[in-house]
Amino acid sequence: MIKHVRYKILSSIKNKRINVFIVFLLSAFIILIFTKLSKQYTNTLTFEIEKLNVPQENIILKDSVNLNITLKTHGFKWLKFYFSQPKIKVDFSKDVYKKDGIFVWNKSKAYLNNTQFDKQVELLNMSPDTLSFRFGINSVKKVPVKLKANLNFSPGYNMSNELVSQPDSIVVVGPNVLVSEIDFLETEAVTFDNIKSDLSEKVKLKLPKNKSDLKFSLQDVIIKAKVEKFTEGTLNVPITVINQPKNITLKYFPKMVNVSYYVSLSDYSSITNKDFKVICDYSKVSENRSFLVPEFAKTPDKVKNAKINQQRIEFIITK
Repeated sequence: MIKHVRYKILSSIKNKRINVFIVFLLSAFIILIFTKLSKQYTNTLTFEIEKLNVPQENIILKDSVNLNITLKTHGFKWLKFYFSQPKIKVDFSKDVYKKDGIFVWNKSKAYLNNTQFDKQVELLNMSPDTLSFRFGINSVKKVPVKLKANLNFSPGYNMSNELVSQPDSIVVVGPNVLVSEIDFLETEAVTFDNIKSDLSEKVKLKLPKNKSDLKFSLQDVIIKAKVEKFTEGTLNVPITVINQPKNITLKYFPKMVNVSYYVSLSDYSSITNKDFKVICDYSKVSENRSFLVPEFAKTPDKVKNAKINQQRIEFIITK
Protein backbone atom coordinates (compact mmCIF):
# COMPACT_ATOMS: atom_id res chain seq x y z
CA MET A 1 0.00 0.00 0.00
CA ILE A 2 2.84 2.41 1.01
CA LYS A 3 4.74 1.53 -2.19
CA HIS A 4 1.66 2.26 -4.31
CA VAL A 5 1.20 5.70 -2.71
CA ARG A 6 4.92 6.48 -3.16
CA TYR A 7 4.69 5.48 -6.84
CA LYS A 8 1.72 7.78 -7.40
CA ILE A 9 3.51 10.72 -5.76
CA LEU A 10 6.66 10.21 -7.88
CA SER A 11 4.58 9.89 -11.08
CA SER A 12 2.71 13.09 -10.25
CA ILE A 13 5.99 14.99 -9.68
CA LYS A 14 7.38 13.69 -12.98
CA ASN A 15 4.20 14.69 -14.89
CA LYS A 16 4.30 18.17 -13.38
CA ARG A 17 7.94 18.54 -14.44
CA ILE A 18 7.05 17.47 -17.97
CA ASN A 19 4.11 19.90 -18.10
CA VAL A 20 6.29 22.77 -16.84
CA PHE A 21 8.92 21.89 -19.43
CA ILE A 22 6.33 21.93 -22.23
CA VAL A 23 4.96 25.30 -21.06
CA PHE A 24 8.45 26.80 -20.98
CA LEU A 25 9.22 25.30 -24.41
CA LEU A 26 6.04 26.79 -25.93
CA SER A 27 6.70 30.14 -24.30
CA ALA A 28 10.24 30.21 -25.66
CA PHE A 29 8.95 29.31 -29.13
CA ILE A 30 6.29 32.05 -29.05
CA ILE A 31 8.85 34.63 -27.87
CA LEU A 32 11.19 33.54 -30.68
CA ILE A 33 8.39 33.88 -33.28
CA PHE A 34 7.40 37.34 -32.04
CA THR A 35 11.06 38.40 -32.01
CA LYS A 36 11.49 37.25 -35.60
CA LEU A 37 8.23 38.82 -36.80
CA SER A 38 9.03 42.17 -35.19
CA LYS A 39 12.24 42.53 -37.22
CA GLN A 40 12.42 44.31 -40.57
CA TYR A 41 12.87 42.20 -43.70
CA THR A 42 13.38 43.01 -47.36
CA ASN A 43 12.02 40.75 -50.07
CA THR A 44 10.68 40.80 -53.64
CA LEU A 45 7.20 39.48 -54.42
CA THR A 46 5.18 39.09 -57.61
CA PHE A 47 1.92 41.06 -57.44
CA GLU A 48 -1.07 40.27 -59.63
CA ILE A 49 -2.97 43.14 -61.25
CA GLU A 50 -6.55 43.68 -60.10
CA LYS A 51 -8.27 45.67 -62.87
CA LEU A 52 -11.01 48.06 -61.68
CA ASN A 53 -13.53 50.20 -63.61
CA VAL A 54 -12.56 48.94 -67.07
CA PRO A 55 -14.74 50.84 -69.61
CA GLN A 56 -17.73 48.76 -70.71
CA GLU A 57 -16.88 49.15 -74.37
CA ASN A 58 -13.42 47.62 -73.87
CA ILE A 59 -12.28 44.12 -73.02
CA ILE A 60 -8.77 43.67 -71.62
CA LEU A 61 -7.07 40.82 -73.44
CA LYS A 62 -5.84 37.99 -71.24
CA ASP A 63 -2.19 38.96 -71.15
CA SER A 64 -0.10 37.84 -68.19
CA VAL A 65 0.69 41.20 -66.57
CA ASN A 66 2.39 41.23 -63.16
CA LEU A 67 4.55 43.57 -61.08
CA ASN A 68 7.66 42.49 -59.20
CA ILE A 69 7.86 44.68 -56.13
CA THR A 70 10.61 44.84 -53.49
CA LEU A 71 9.27 45.75 -50.06
CA LYS A 72 10.75 46.41 -46.64
CA THR A 73 8.54 45.82 -43.62
CA HIS A 74 8.34 43.82 -40.40
CA GLY A 75 7.48 40.13 -40.28
CA PHE A 76 3.88 40.60 -39.22
CA LYS A 77 3.13 42.40 -42.50
CA TRP A 78 4.95 39.74 -44.49
CA LEU A 79 2.56 37.12 -43.13
CA LYS A 80 -0.34 38.79 -44.96
CA PHE A 81 1.52 38.66 -48.27
CA TYR A 82 2.51 35.01 -47.84
CA PHE A 83 -0.95 33.73 -46.91
CA SER A 84 -2.83 35.37 -49.82
CA GLN A 85 -1.84 36.32 -53.34
CA PRO A 86 -0.76 39.99 -53.20
CA LYS A 87 -2.46 42.31 -55.70
CA ILE A 88 -2.01 45.83 -57.00
CA LYS A 89 -5.22 47.67 -57.91
CA VAL A 90 -5.23 49.49 -61.24
CA ASP A 91 -8.21 51.82 -61.62
CA PHE A 92 -8.87 52.29 -65.35
CA SER A 93 -10.98 55.38 -64.64
CA LYS A 94 -7.98 57.39 -63.34
CA ASP A 95 -4.71 55.40 -63.30
CA VAL A 96 -4.21 54.71 -67.04
CA TYR A 97 -4.19 56.51 -70.37
CA LYS A 98 -4.59 55.34 -73.96
CA LYS A 99 -1.64 55.36 -76.31
CA ASP A 100 -1.24 53.58 -79.65
CA GLY A 101 -4.19 51.29 -79.05
CA ILE A 102 -3.20 50.18 -75.54
CA PHE A 103 -3.89 51.26 -71.97
CA VAL A 104 -0.69 52.45 -70.27
CA TRP A 105 -0.08 52.45 -66.52
CA ASN A 106 2.96 54.45 -65.44
CA LYS A 107 3.07 55.38 -61.78
CA SER A 108 5.96 56.31 -59.53
CA LYS A 109 7.13 54.27 -56.57
CA ALA A 110 6.04 57.08 -54.25
CA TYR A 111 2.50 57.10 -55.70
CA LEU A 112 2.20 53.35 -55.37
CA ASN A 113 3.62 53.37 -51.86
CA ASN A 114 1.16 56.10 -50.72
CA THR A 115 -1.96 54.64 -52.35
CA GLN A 116 -1.58 50.87 -52.03
CA PHE A 117 0.49 50.25 -48.89
CA ASP A 118 0.26 51.51 -45.32
CA LYS A 119 2.97 53.52 -43.54
CA GLN A 120 4.65 50.43 -42.08
CA VAL A 121 5.52 49.16 -45.58
CA GLU A 122 8.28 50.76 -47.63
CA LEU A 123 8.40 50.17 -51.38
CA LEU A 124 12.03 50.00 -52.50
CA ASN A 125 11.76 48.95 -56.12
CA MET A 126 9.31 47.75 -58.77
CA SER A 127 9.75 46.11 -62.14
CA PRO A 128 8.62 46.95 -64.74
CA ASP A 129 7.84 50.61 -64.05
CA THR A 130 5.30 50.71 -66.90
CA LEU A 131 2.48 48.29 -67.66
CA SER A 132 0.72 47.96 -71.02
CA PHE A 133 -2.74 46.46 -71.37
CA ARG A 134 -3.90 45.42 -74.82
CA PHE A 135 -7.63 45.69 -75.29
CA GLY A 136 -10.36 44.74 -77.74
CA ILE A 137 -13.67 46.40 -78.50
CA ASN A 138 -16.70 45.15 -76.65
CA SER A 139 -20.27 45.21 -77.82
CA VAL A 140 -22.82 46.60 -75.37
CA LYS A 141 -26.45 45.55 -75.79
CA LYS A 142 -29.59 46.02 -73.70
CA VAL A 143 -31.94 43.04 -73.96
CA PRO A 144 -35.42 42.48 -72.44
CA VAL A 145 -36.15 39.96 -69.71
CA LYS A 146 -38.75 37.27 -70.40
CA LEU A 147 -40.46 35.76 -67.39
CA LYS A 148 -41.07 32.02 -67.08
CA ALA A 149 -43.31 31.88 -64.04
CA ASN A 150 -46.31 29.73 -63.26
CA LEU A 151 -48.60 31.47 -60.76
CA ASN A 152 -51.29 29.57 -58.86
CA PHE A 153 -53.56 31.82 -56.83
CA SER A 154 -55.62 31.00 -53.78
CA PRO A 155 -59.37 30.88 -54.55
CA GLY A 156 -60.77 34.37 -55.04
CA TYR A 157 -57.37 36.02 -55.68
CA ASN A 158 -55.66 37.14 -58.86
CA MET A 159 -53.27 39.73 -60.30
CA SER A 160 -54.66 43.21 -60.74
CA ASN A 161 -51.86 44.18 -63.13
CA GLU A 162 -49.28 42.57 -65.39
CA LEU A 163 -46.52 40.35 -64.04
CA VAL A 164 -43.38 42.47 -64.38
CA SER A 165 -39.65 42.09 -64.03
CA GLN A 166 -37.52 44.57 -62.10
CA PRO A 167 -35.46 45.56 -63.99
CA ASP A 168 -37.18 44.74 -67.26
CA SER A 169 -33.92 44.59 -69.23
CA ILE A 170 -30.30 43.54 -68.78
CA VAL A 171 -27.11 45.04 -70.23
CA VAL A 172 -24.88 42.43 -71.90
CA VAL A 173 -21.23 43.23 -72.61
CA GLY A 174 -18.80 41.08 -74.57
CA PRO A 175 -17.42 40.17 -77.98
CA ASN A 176 -19.82 41.24 -80.71
CA VAL A 177 -19.99 37.74 -82.21
CA LEU A 178 -21.54 36.49 -78.94
CA VAL A 179 -23.58 39.54 -77.92
CA SER A 180 -25.28 39.78 -81.32
CA GLU A 181 -26.82 36.32 -80.78
CA ILE A 182 -28.66 37.39 -77.60
CA ASP A 183 -32.06 39.03 -78.21
CA PHE A 184 -33.52 38.42 -74.74
CA LEU A 185 -32.80 36.65 -71.45
CA GLU A 186 -35.26 34.28 -69.82
CA THR A 187 -35.64 33.66 -66.13
CA GLU A 188 -35.35 30.16 -64.80
CA ALA A 189 -38.75 28.42 -64.68
CA VAL A 190 -40.41 28.97 -61.30
CA THR A 191 -43.79 28.10 -59.77
CA PHE A 192 -45.57 29.89 -56.93
CA ASP A 193 -48.59 28.31 -55.25
CA ASN A 194 -51.44 29.59 -53.05
CA ILE A 195 -50.73 33.24 -53.79
CA LYS A 196 -52.95 35.71 -51.95
CA SER A 197 -50.70 38.72 -51.39
CA ASP A 198 -48.47 40.94 -53.52
CA LEU A 199 -45.68 38.98 -55.20
CA SER A 200 -42.04 40.11 -55.02
CA GLU A 201 -39.52 37.32 -55.52
CA LYS A 202 -35.92 37.14 -56.72
CA VAL A 203 -35.42 34.78 -59.68
CA LYS A 204 -32.18 33.80 -61.39
CA LEU A 205 -31.65 34.48 -65.07
CA LYS A 206 -30.98 31.62 -67.46
CA LEU A 207 -27.58 32.70 -68.78
CA PRO A 208 -25.90 31.41 -71.98
CA LYS A 209 -23.44 28.52 -71.78
CA ASN A 210 -20.56 30.77 -72.87
CA LYS A 211 -21.25 33.25 -70.05
CA SER A 212 -17.57 33.34 -68.98
CA ASP A 213 -16.85 35.50 -72.06
CA LEU A 214 -19.75 37.85 -71.31
CA LYS A 215 -20.65 40.31 -68.60
CA PHE A 216 -24.20 40.90 -67.40
CA SER A 217 -25.40 43.92 -65.45
CA LEU A 218 -27.35 41.49 -63.24
CA GLN A 219 -27.68 37.73 -62.91
CA ASP A 220 -31.09 37.75 -61.28
CA VAL A 221 -34.21 39.90 -61.31
CA ILE A 222 -37.23 40.45 -59.08
CA ILE A 223 -40.62 39.43 -60.42
CA LYS A 224 -43.50 41.51 -59.12
CA ALA A 225 -47.27 41.43 -59.26
CA LYS A 226 -50.00 43.26 -57.38
CA VAL A 227 -52.42 40.67 -56.01
CA GLU A 228 -55.96 41.48 -54.87
CA LYS A 229 -59.18 39.81 -53.88
CA PHE A 230 -61.33 39.25 -56.99
CA THR A 231 -65.06 38.85 -57.43
CA GLU A 232 -67.35 37.99 -60.33
CA GLY A 233 -69.33 40.71 -62.08
CA THR A 234 -72.09 40.54 -64.72
CA LEU A 235 -73.47 43.20 -67.07
CA ASN A 236 -75.87 43.38 -70.01
CA VAL A 237 -74.03 44.78 -73.01
CA PRO A 238 -75.69 45.95 -76.27
CA ILE A 239 -74.80 44.23 -79.54
CA THR A 240 -73.55 46.06 -82.62
CA VAL A 241 -73.80 44.34 -86.02
CA ILE A 242 -70.97 45.18 -88.42
CA ASN A 243 -70.46 44.56 -92.15
CA GLN A 244 -74.20 44.50 -92.82
CA PRO A 245 -74.97 45.00 -96.54
CA LYS A 246 -76.76 48.28 -97.30
CA ASN A 247 -79.40 46.60 -99.40
CA ILE A 248 -80.89 44.53 -96.55
CA THR A 249 -82.74 45.24 -93.33
CA LEU A 250 -81.77 43.02 -90.46
CA LYS A 251 -83.70 42.23 -87.31
CA TYR A 252 -81.93 40.29 -84.58
CA PHE A 253 -82.70 39.07 -81.09
CA PRO A 254 -81.68 39.54 -78.35
CA LYS A 255 -80.37 43.09 -78.61
CA MET A 256 -78.17 42.64 -75.56
CA VAL A 257 -76.08 39.81 -74.13
CA ASN A 258 -75.04 38.98 -70.62
CA VAL A 259 -71.31 39.33 -70.01
CA SER A 260 -69.54 37.87 -66.97
CA TYR A 261 -66.02 38.70 -65.83
CA TYR A 262 -63.68 38.75 -62.85
CA VAL A 263 -62.48 42.03 -61.37
CA SER A 264 -60.72 43.16 -58.21
CA LEU A 265 -62.92 44.39 -55.38
CA SER A 266 -61.30 47.83 -55.60
CA ASP A 267 -62.27 48.18 -59.30
CA TYR A 268 -65.67 46.48 -59.13
CA SER A 269 -67.76 49.64 -58.91
CA SER A 270 -65.87 51.40 -61.72
CA ILE A 271 -66.77 48.85 -64.43
CA THR A 272 -69.83 49.64 -66.60
CA ASN A 273 -71.28 48.12 -69.77
CA LYS A 274 -69.78 51.03 -71.73
CA ASP A 275 -66.35 49.54 -71.04
CA PHE A 276 -67.27 46.53 -73.20
CA LYS A 277 -68.08 46.37 -76.88
CA VAL A 278 -69.77 43.27 -78.33
CA ILE A 279 -70.14 42.88 -82.08
CA CYS A 280 -71.65 40.40 -84.55
CA ASP A 281 -69.89 40.26 -87.90
CA TYR A 282 -72.48 39.66 -90.63
CA SER A 283 -69.73 38.84 -93.15
CA LYS A 284 -69.05 35.63 -91.21
CA VAL A 285 -72.59 34.33 -91.78
CA SER A 286 -72.64 31.42 -94.22
CA GLU A 287 -75.52 29.94 -96.21
CA ASN A 288 -75.75 27.06 -93.77
CA ARG A 289 -75.93 29.26 -90.70
CA SER A 290 -78.92 31.34 -89.74
CA PHE A 291 -77.56 33.04 -86.65
CA LEU A 292 -74.91 35.58 -85.64
CA VAL A 293 -72.07 34.88 -83.20
CA PRO A 294 -71.28 37.63 -80.67
CA GLU A 295 -67.65 38.43 -79.89
CA PHE A 296 -65.72 41.04 -77.96
CA ALA A 297 -64.37 44.02 -79.83
CA LYS A 298 -63.27 45.69 -76.58
CA THR A 299 -62.87 44.70 -72.93
CA PRO A 300 -61.48 46.83 -70.08
CA ASP A 301 -57.90 46.14 -68.98
CA LYS A 302 -59.00 45.77 -65.37
CA VAL A 303 -61.11 42.64 -65.91
CA LYS A 304 -60.07 39.03 -66.42
CA ASN A 305 -61.76 36.02 -68.02
CA ALA A 306 -64.48 38.06 -69.68
CA LYS A 307 -67.10 35.76 -71.24
CA ILE A 308 -70.26 36.24 -73.32
CA ASN A 309 -72.91 33.97 -71.89
CA GLN A 310 -74.91 33.60 -75.13
CA GLN A 311 -73.32 32.34 -78.34
CA ARG A 312 -76.27 32.56 -80.80
CA ILE A 313 -78.04 35.70 -81.93
CA GLU A 314 -81.03 34.88 -84.09
CA PHE A 315 -81.78 37.14 -87.04
CA ILE A 316 -84.13 37.54 -89.98
CA ILE A 317 -83.85 39.60 -93.15
CA THR A 318 -86.91 41.72 -93.78
CA LYS A 319 -85.78 43.37 -96.99
